Amino acid sequence: MKGKSQNSTAFFENNSWYHRTKTLCEDGSIKYSKKGGFATSEEADKSYKQHEAVFKKAYRAYHLANQINTEVMLKDYLIYWFEEVFSQRVETTTRMVGAYAIYDLILPNIEYDIKVRFTNTEYLDALLERVAKVSASAGNKGREILNMAMKEAVIGGYIKTNPVIGTKPYKRPKPKITILSKEKIKVLLKASSENDWYLEILLGLFCGLRKGEILGLKFSDFNIEKRTVYISRQIVSDPLIKKGSRSKVDNYGLIERDPKTPNSFRTLRVPGVIMEELEKRRHLVDSNKVVCVGQYDDKDYVSCQKNGRLHSLSALNSALTRICNKNSLPHITVHGLRHMYATILIEMGVPLIKISALLGHGSVHTTFEYYCDVMDENENILAFMNQAFVPVERRAV
Repeated sequence: MKGKSQNSTAFFENNSWYHRTKTLCEDGSIKYSKKGGFATSEEADKSYKQHEAVFKKAYRAYHLANQINTEVMLKDYLIYWFEEVFSQRVETTTRMVGAYAIYDLILPNIEYDIKVRFTNTEYLDALLERVAKVSASAGNKGREILNMAMKEAVIGGYIKTNPVIGTKPYKRPKPKITILSKEKIKVLLKASSENDWYLEILLGLFCGLRKGEILGLKFSDFNIEKRTVYISRQIVSDPLIKKGSRSKVDNYGLIERDPKTPNSFRTLRVPGVIMEELEKRRHLVDSNKVVCVGQYDDKDYVSCQKNGRLHSLSALNSALTRICNKNSLPHITVHGLRHMYATILIEMGVPLIKISALLGHGSVHTTFEYYCDVMDENENILAFMNQAFVPVERRAV
C-alpha cells in the first residue's frame, strides 16, 4: 500500500483510497461525507479538488443570495462551528477532545467577546496566552482548534482572512520517555513471564504496537509459516456525547476502528518467542471456549477475557503498573514499551524512515519529533530480542 503524501487529502480505509466531501444543502447547512473506491491516493486527491471546487462555487452563490450575518459574536460562532460543523464530520473521540478545547480551554478564557469580523491576530494571541497557562498542551491544542474554526469562518464569509495564521505557535509537549536499562528489562521480562499479560507485553516491546492495536489483534492476523502479523485494526473507546452536552460523556463503549493513520496498516515480522506465546494463548482460548459452553463471545481476539469479550482499555496498563511496583521498576505504560522499541532500534542504527514504517507513524517527521532527543543519549542498550532480550522460560499454560 502506498503511503499518504504530506499534503494529500486522501486516506486509506477498507482496501480503498477515500477523500472527504462537503455538500451544500438547500437550507445552507453542510453535509459531510466521504467518497471512496479510488485505486491510488493521486486519484482521490484529484477527485477531492473537483468536489471542493464545486462546493466553493455553490457556497459563494448561496451566500450572495442569503447574506451572512456579519454581526455574529465570536463565542456564538465558535459554539455554532463546533456543534454544527466540526462535530458532524469527526469521530466521537475526536469530538470529545474538541469539546474540551472549546468549552474548557477557549470559551472560559475569552475575557471580552467581540464580533467575528473584528477578530485579529493580537486578540487571539492574548487569548491563547491565557489558554496556554492551563496545561502544557493547552496552547497547542487551543491554537489548532481555533485555526480550524477560523478557516471555516473565511469560507463562510464571516471574516476575510484567518487571523490564527499569524499567532504565536505553541509546541506540542514531547512525551516523557522512560528507558529501562538492560538489567531492568530482564527483570521486567522475568516478572512478565509469570503474568497473564506476557504476550501483550512482548507485542509492545518487540513489535512496538500501540495498546489499541494489541487489543485489536486476532489469531487470523498472524501468518504462522512466515512469522508475520498484519496490523489492520485497533480497539478504541467510543464515548457517547449527546449534542449540546458540551464535553460531558454519558457512556463509554469499545469498538473496532481502522489503525491510527493510513501508514499504520502494516505487516511486521514477529520474533519466535511471540509465536510460541501465541500458540499457548490459542490453547488457553480453546479451553475457555469449552468451559463457557456456548456463552463464549468468539470474535477471534487474541487478547480477551475468559468469555471472549474485550478487556477494558485500562487493563493492560494496570497490569504493567502492578508488575513494575512489585519489582521496584520505574513506572512504564504500553506506550512506554513502544518508545523503548523505537529507542533500541535507533541505538542499533536502524534508519529513521524504517523505524517510522515499523511504528506506523503518519510521517517520518512525527518519528523525528518524538525521538530526536533520544538519539544523543549516552545510555546504550546493545542486545535485542535474540541476545539479552531472550525472555526466560515460562511455565506451560
